[in-house]
Amino acid sequence: MRIRICQPVISLRLTAVVFRWLVLSCAAFCLFCIFMYKFPDKLPYPVQQGWSLWLSYFRPSFTVDYPGNSFVMNGQRVQIMSGAIHYFRILPALWEDRLKTMQASGLNTIETYVEWSSHEPEPGQYDFEGQQNLVRFLNIAHRLGFMVILRPGPYICAERDFGGLPYWLLRNGSSIELRTMDKDYIYYVDRYLIKVFEKVRPLLFRNHGPIIMIQLENEYGSYEACDHNYTRHLKNLTRTHLGPDVVLFTTDGAFDRRMIECGRVKGTLTTVDFGAGSDVLNASAYRRRYQALGPFMNSELYTGWLDNWGLPKSSVETLVLIDTLRQLLDMGASFNLYMFHGGTNFGFKSGANDNGGFQPQITSYDYDAPITEAGDTTEKFKAIRELIDERYPGRVTAPVPLPKRKMGLYGIKMKRMFGLTTLRQLMNRTVNSTQPLTFEQVGHAYGLMLYETVVPSKLAKSAHLKVPGIRDRGYIYVNDEFKAIVSRSDQLFEAIIEIKSGQTLSILVENQGRVSIGPIVDPKGIVPNVTIESTLLSNWTMRPINLTHGAWLRDYKALEQLVDPREPTTNKGLAVYAANFALPHGKRCRDTFLLIEMFKKGTAFLNGFNLGRYWTSAGPQTSLYVPSVLFREGDNLLVLLEQEAVLCYPTKSKSCKVNFVPERHFNGPLHWSV
Repeated sequence: MRIRICQPVISLRLTAVVFRWLVLSCAAFCLFCIFMYKFPDKLPYPVQQGWSLWLSYFRPSFTVDYPGNSFVMNGQRVQIMSGAIHYFRILPALWEDRLKTMQASGLNTIETYVEWSSHEPEPGQYDFEGQQNLVRFLNIAHRLGFMVILRPGPYICAERDFGGLPYWLLRNGSSIELRTMDKDYIYYVDRYLIKVFEKVRPLLFRNHGPIIMIQLENEYGSYEACDHNYTRHLKNLTRTHLGPDVVLFTTDGAFDRRMIECGRVKGTLTTVDFGAGSDVLNASAYRRRYQALGPFMNSELYTGWLDNWGLPKSSVETLVLIDTLRQLLDMGASFNLYMFHGGTNFGFKSGANDNGGFQPQITSYDYDAPITEAGDTTEKFKAIRELIDERYPGRVTAPVPLPKRKMGLYGIKMKRMFGLTTLRQLMNRTVNSTQPLTFEQVGHAYGLMLYETVVPSKLAKSAHLKVPGIRDRGYIYVNDEFKAIVSRSDQLFEAIIEIKSGQTLSILVENQGRVSIGPIVDPKGIVPNVTIESTLLSNWTMRPINLTHGAWLRDYKALEQLVDPREPTTNKGLAVYAANFALPHGKRCRDTFLLIEMFKKGTAFLNGFNLGRYWTSAGPQTSLYVPSVLFREGDNLLVLLEQEAVLCYPTKSKSCKVNFVPERHFNGPLHWSV
C-alpha cells in the first residue's frame, strides 16, 4: 500500500502581498527619513519632536540653531547653565565630591580646561593617568548627569604657569612665535591635540557621552598675533578628528572690537566673557555686530577674581553676581560661571602677570567662587541655587551639602635639618656653560636652580653685583654664606656684597611662575649676563634643584641621615625644616589648613606631596589647603624648604612651630621685604 505524504501549502498570493507591503513600507520609510533630514522643519511640530526623540535614541545630537538663537539637544531647545571646575586643581580622590556639590546647585553643565603642560610634561611623554586622568573625570561628570564644555587649548591662561603651555617650548630660546602657525610651534600643537582628541572622541555627545561643545584656543583676541590662519587651522584639525558636526566656539572679551575680530572664527559660535555688574544688554548687542544669529552666551561670567602675592584678596559681591545672572536668564542666554570651584595650584603650577610689573600668583585658586577651595558651599552658592530653582521649579532636587568638618593640630615643632651646602650635594645633575643658561635650556621646568661661578681676581672687598635679568627672585651667597636678594617683583637687580677673589658666588634662583597672559614668552633663571664691578662673569655651573624625587621628602629616617652637625646654623638663607608627627590616637583625619607664621617664603611638602608655595611675609595667603587624603596612618612627614629667613631660633628657646588649623587664612601682610 502506498502512503501519500501531505506537504504544507503556502499561498503564493499571500506571500506576494506581504513582500509587496514590506517593499513599499521600506521605501516610504526611506523617503520619510530623507525628507526629515533635508527638511526637518516642514512637518508639524509634534511630528518633528517625535522624530527627534526616536532618532536621538540611536544618534544623540547637540547643535546650534542659529536662526532660532538657541542650542538644540535631540530636537529640544536647551539653555546651558554651566560652572567651571578644573580637574588638575583637585586631587582625583575629591573629584566626585566636588561634582556632587555642584550638582546641588542646579547647574546642568560643567566646563574644564585641558592643560597641555600636565599631559605632556616633556616632549613626547604623555600622561593621562592619576591626577591627569581626564577621561575618568569626564565619566564621573557624565554619571552625575552633567553635560560638558571642553576647552583643550592649546593655550588656556587659567592663571597657570605659561598659560598651560609646556615649558620645553622655550628650550631653544625665545625666538619661537607662540600661538601662531610658526612651524616650531604648530608641529607640537597638532601632535598634542590629536592625542587629546583620541581620548575624548568616545565621550562626545553624539557617541552617548557628555561633551557638547569644544572651544578653539582661548580668548585669542587678547593676544597680539591675531593669526587667523592659526585659528582656522585649529578649527580644521578639530573637525578632522572629532567630526564635522561637533559644536565649536570661541571666547573673547565682550566690549572690545579687536578682541572679537581677532578671536572669532568663521563657521563657529562666537561667545563672549564679562564680569558681574557689566552691561549685559550692551554685551549682547556688541556680539551681534559680529555674529547676528545664534544663541547669546557668556562663557566666562566671573564669580570672583584671581589673587597675587602682596595684594588684597579679591572678591565679588553676591548681589552683583546674582543681578547679572538674572539678566542673562531673563534673556534666555546661556552662561558658564568662572570659577564655580577654583581648587588649588599645588606644586609650582601657579602663573604670573606682567602688566607694568611682574606679579606672581598665590597657591590658592579659591577665586571667591561659590564653592570654596576646601569644597564647602558659600552664600554665593546658595543664592545661585535659589535663582535657578526660582526660574526652573523642580530642577534643584539635591540638598545643599553641609560644611565639611576640619581638624586642627597645634604646636608642631619644625627641626632644622640642613642648608644650601647639603642641598647642593643632593643634586647630582650639573650643566656647565660660559654664560648662564635658562631653566628651559637646562631642561628644568619649575622651582629652583643654583647658578655658581668663581669670581675673578683683583676685586675690592665690597663689590657691586648686577643681575639685570633675574627671573624671578635670586638669593646671593658667597662661599655658602647668605648675602643678599635680587628681585624682579621689586625691580631690584643690584647688590653690594663682600666678596674676595677666588671665592664662589652662588645665586639660587626661584622661578615664581611664568607669565600666563599677554606676552607670555617668559624664560626663567638668569637671562642676560651677570657683572661684578663691571666685569662680566663667565664659566657658570647650573644645578637644577629636583624636588619631585628624593627619599628625604617622604622618609624622615632618610632625612635624618643628611643632618651634618658641622654645618653652621643660622636663621637666614635657605634651610630645610622638618617634623615627623602622627595624628592623635582616635582622632579622625579631616581636611585642614597649614598655617605658617614663623617662616617667610618657601615650599611645603607633606609626605612628599608638594602643597605649593607659601610667602607669609607678602600675603594675603598665609595658610595652605591640605586635603585629608594626603595624611598617612602612622607617621607623617612635613617638610618646609625655607628660602629666606625664619622668625624663630632652632637652637634656642623660641622653637620653630607650625599649626594645622580648621580655617583658611588670607590676612597676611600685603607687601614683601627684601
